[in-house]
Amino acid sequence: MNTTIEIALSQFGVTETLGEQHNKIILNYFQEIGQQWVTTDETAWCAAFANWVALKANKERSNALTARSWLKVGLETQLPVVGDIVVFWRESKQSWKGHVGFFIGYSQDKKYIYCLGGNQNNQVNIKAYPSYRLLGFRKLENLKK
Repeated sequence: MNTTIEIALSQFGVTETLGEQHNKIILNYFQEIGQQWVTTDETAWCAAFANWVALKANKERSNALTARSWLKVGLETQLPVVGDIVVFWRESKQSWKGHVGFFIGYSQDKKYIYCLGGNQNNQVNIKAYPSYRLLGFRKLENLKK
């Protein structure tokens, strides 16, 4: 069975299509998680990507398209391992906006958290986020078959 990080990495480099066309792979993330109403790859898709990866890995999911919805899934942890969920705030800590992805690691000075996620500069990649924007880490449980 593939782990969440292996599944997420298998999508590395998937990028939004500029203009009138839309990347069918990104639209498929929405389709497979039950969000058929989405018809454009310009729709914010970090949470859709996380839900799609969790679905493929048979893990619990938020079933929502907001990044902060992941703060209610799984178990909170202070000691994340590669593949755990990481949630950041966007604009302000009080805002409803955020970003979600999969934990890769900290920078040596701990000022940044590396995250593998979707919709990071419009693609699936690994990006560093400032540690002060962290809202939480979550461990996802396996679903019963």
